[in-house]
Amino acid sequence: MTQNSHSNFPWNHVIGFILSIALTLLSVWIALYTSLSITAIIWIIVSLAIIQAGIQLFMFMHIREGEGGAQVFTMVYSAIIGVIIVAGTIWVINSMMHSMSM
Repeated sequence: MTQNSHSNFPWNHVIGFILSIALTLLSVWIALYTSLSITAIIWIIVSLAIIQAGIQLFMFMHIREGEGGAQVFTMVYSAIIGVIIVAGTIWVINSMMHSMSM
């Protein structure tokens, strides 16, 4: 085999996949097998999720490639939409739990 055929293998994808699986398994292990408080577990899992999102942005979605201005705007817009969806879901679930405990 020539050197050129090895350069076509998607090593970034393989490394990103392995890191994503490792972070997911670490989150599961922390949630199920540690005696930390619920608050600490939630903070650790959220931190690992943010790290995993960053890994996926750089390894799979090629965030470093492309045009700067439009891509930054799209990423900020997507982050705002994501925060709105998560916060809205938490708000609705919390409101329903309070109304059910009347």
